Amino acid sequence: MSEKQRISEFDLLLIANQIIQEHDDYLDGMRADSVDEKDEVLVFKGNYFLDEQGLPTANTTAVFNMFKYLAHHLSKEFTLK
Repeated sequence: MSEKQRISEFDLLLIANQIIQEHDDYLDGMRADSVDEKDEVLVFKGNYFLDEQGLPTANTTAVFNMFKYLAHHLSKEFTLK
């Protein structure tokens, strides 16, 4: 099994946000603002497009799915420094 590349949060967010912007499901304003690592899985966070009452909107699912996509693909390759 190959080792994961150690990467800074800043550099990983650059990669993640590039992937987001190039993805077919990109929404204007969608971006990852931070990333943590829990049990070798990268957890991305950002604006979830909640309404004024803090409830999910139609765009919330798209953002959740994008962050899940990033976690699934980037966790195989990277680990935070």
